[in-house]
Amino acid sequence: MIEILDNLDVLYQPHLDLTTVEVGGVALGTPGVGVPRESLVEAQSHRVALYRGGTDIDSGYYDADGRRLTLDEVFDDAARSDGFLYRADMVSYKVRDGAVVGFAIYGPHLSHFAHLASYEELLAAFGRPDRVRENEAYGDLMGYDLYYWGARKQVTWDAWDDRVSLINLGDFEGNAGP
Repeated sequence: MIEILDNLDVLYQPHLDLTTVEVGGVALGTPGVGVPRESLVEAQSHRVALYRGGTDIDSGYYDADGRRLTLDEVFDDAARSDGFLYRADMVSYKVRDGAVVGFAIYGPHLSHFAHLASYEELLAAFGRPDRVRENEAYGDLMGYDLYYWGARKQVTWDAWDDRVSLINLGDFEGNAGP
């Protein structure tokens, strides 16, 4: 298995066999409960109807009946059914039917690609994508989502900061083609 966090250059590949890689020691298909709990700081689960948090607010998760959920309850539900498990180091795992089906890498890991100073350099490094979606807000170009179907990969380019801001792999919308 190739540990992506130790070999970020594999993410340049437009065709990547995701059965040969892992992120943070977790491979696709790993049971969600197999993601090391000590690495997790947050989760998203269908049981959570409301999350309250912020500065000077006692943050917490609540179900549809207003009952406060413990972080362990949210972790367990996300890991056993559908949801997202978030690590402190800016890696997330997408879980469906109790198994890891995708990875998202963002934050400091992506400084590996900081030498790419323009969208054109991104295309030269990653290759031509199978699909490009422009992200706009109020008429301004915010960035691009590039989809590489042979790697089931999305690379997001932030046009304001001229940087790669997200790479996700696996079962995310758009990663497997139209």
